[in-house]
Amino acid sequence: MSLDLLSSATATEPWKEPASFWGGLSHAVRDVSGPVATLSLPALRYNALDMVVRAGGVPIRVASKSVRVREAIDATLAMAGYQGILAFTLPEALWLAEAHDDVVVGYPTADRAAIASLAADERAARRVTLMVDDLAQLDLIDAVAAPGARPELRVAIDADASWRAPGLGHIGVFRSPVHEPGEVAALARGIAARPGFRLVGLMMYEAQIAGQGDDTGSGDGMIRWMQRRSSRELLERRAEIVAALRDVAPLEFVNGGGTGSLEFTASDQSVTELTAGSGLLAGHLFDGYRSFELAPAAAFALEVVRKPAPDVATVLGGGWIASGPPVASRQPLPVWPQGLTTLPREGAGEVQTPLRGDAARDLHVGDRVWFRHSKSGELAERVDRYHVVDGERLIGEVPTYRGEGKAFL
Repeated sequence: MSLDLLSSATATEPWKEPASFWGGLSHAVRDVSGPVATLSLPALRYNALDMVVRAGGVPIRVASKSVRVREAIDATLAMAGYQGILAFTLPEALWLAEAHDDVVVGYPTADRAAIASLAADERAARRVTLMVDDLAQLDLIDAVAAPGARPELRVAIDADASWRAPGLGHIGVFRSPVHEPGEVAALARGIAARPGFRLVGLMMYEAQIAGQGDDTGSGDGMIRWMQRRSSRELLERRAEIVAALRDVAPLEFVNGGGTGSLEFTASDQSVTELTAGSGLLAGHLFDGYRSFELAPAAAFALEVVRKPAPDVATVLGGGWIASGPPVASRQPLPVWPQGLTTLPREGAGEVQTPLRGDAARDLHVGDRVWFRHSKSGELAERVDRYHVVDGERLIGEVPTYRGEGKAFL
């Protein structure tokens, strides 16, 4: 099916009535066997529109890694306020570029076969932009396809947006080795001097702001202080970097932000576009933010197969752990019936997951328990399709990347 997010938005927010919302999902998929993953069409529509409002008129590039469903990506791009895709691998970008003309690869690549495919396809070379942060990455590309034997390749620089805090050191993620304006400008000049490449863009992802909740109930005051200080530093440094790069090449885009920082990044006059994806499907990792509240668009249900104790119900499966540090926030979160928790010594299991709580007393073999995945896109690696639900109605299904036979990472 083709998802339609352009129709009139629902007048209600059913997810705010948990019994009705999760009960509606259960009713809609009552005849679907086994583990089942769902997309709530009203919730997806709400999230997509809410992010456009938060972006304040700055176009949003869809982060495909946080979706991994082509129909959902296409439906989002059909909405005003969205433009282009940020892919996570070059093979994925080549696949998506068959239908889309603006695909930026968000990470450097060393995939020689994919580089060779890009170099042999003039249309793909016009549509796909590679990400670099080191001239060694250009050396690898040239070793696969010499500049004179291929079309000119589009590249963008990934500059480090972390905060090097006085006395605290590096705060953020470890991505690019170029941080200071002079370092980024030197890399840009090196790219401009290389035949066969054209510098078209800059990306700076402020993970310490976009990817760090400030309303989690743990250290929120310190996190807000850090984000205020980091934001001020980044506004100045990004402006200096952009000014330096524009002396080297006429940039087509300056990309920044993420679901958690749309308002801040949109306020940066140096930025021409934002990136977001997690906010569409709304993994529970993005629950702890003061400035926005997402609707649970993606969820999955597992079936109770045994009752080892009156207050324990065991479901088949569950070990769908998200990437990142091995902490509780990366586990799938049981959300319905309310009050269920995983056991500290077992967590979410490879084949079975025991859940404890008073609600388990009323669960029977064959009943369903609803979960939300921690990271939005990674659930798609566990299922081959999402069942699309509107209220209590099952209106169709859409394949995930996995369902289309694709496994990019």
